[in-house]
Amino acid sequence: MWQSINRRLEKALPFLTPASVAAGIWLADELHGYAALVPWLFALMTFSGSLRLRLANLKEALIHPGPIAAALCLLHFIIPLWAFGLGHLFFGGDRWTVIGFVLAAAIPTGVTSFIWVSIGRGNLALALSVILIDTFLSPVVVPMTLLLFAGSAVEIDVWQMVLGLFFMIILPSLGGMLISERLSGRANERLAEGLAPFSKLVLVLVVMINSAVVAPYFGRVDARLFFMALLVLAIASSGYFLSWMAARWLKFAPPDIIALTFTGGMRNISAGAVLAITYFPPPVSVPVVLGMLFQQVLASMYHRLLDKTYHLSSGSQAPFVESAR
Repeated sequence: MWQSINRRLEKALPFLTPASVAAGIWLADELHGYAALVPWLFALMTFSGSLRLRLANLKEALIHPGPIAAALCLLHFIIPLWAFGLGHLFFGGDRWTVIGFVLAAAIPTGVTSFIWVSIGRGNLALALSVILIDTFLSPVVVPMTLLLFAGSAVEIDVWQMVLGLFFMIILPSLGGMLISERLSGRANERLAEGLAPFSKLVLVLVVMINSAVVAPYFGRVDARLFFMALLVLAIASSGYFLSWMAARWLKFAPPDIIALTFTGGMRNISAGAVLAITYFPPPVSVPVVLGMLFQQVLASMYHRLLDKTYHLSSGSQAPFVESAR
């Protein structure tokens, strides 16, 4: 029953996240007061997602570190640089909005990218390793990326941001990994499957609360907000596309291309919203929250493109094994 519920929630994610943004804005008065719960809810979600992370996966992927290095370069330099350039080009007079674009691109890869890599029959070990390494590096890399692109424009409380990332991501990830290593494979899988539906419902709640906090900035849908949404869509889509093209240019095997496309394109957007709301003025949150509208929908679209390109739907995984040798 739990697996069936979880599968239905996974299929509904492309529609649940934008619907949650709309519900949060609609119920802003009722949900605004629960903002203090978001870091705790997010930590629970991170813990659940980390139950499938094992050190053995990290060791396996580190034997061939090229794809991991490429993913980290895309996640924390190329795509944030692209976001900064576009944001500065179109919103150069609004430094907080530009920082919002950079933050939306610089936050660590999303744990939910593992779901899409699994659906697309990509390299799961590589995806897990990128998630794990990027998660552990995030307290250092995210503040450094923001300082690199926006340090001259705004004072950033790096230490508080590091602490926030540590308690929201690192600590629950370590807890999930520790339990994963201590329990037997079957017991750990049962625990992960039991928590999976709850983690997706928690994701919906986090998105709703974060949207309620920034609802005043969505109160009037004007041309500026519409254009900002289009720019967020362009940046989010280019994250997937640039990752895909970079993996092809580096001549990675198809399973690695699929893993790199999703880990490079997806972001831990809920963590970004929490960081934006907690450590920056509200205008920074708007581009980040807008990213929630598109991320899962784009993942579904790129899954279809990858599936068609590598003919995954027409055969077994045998071509993957052959191409990876």
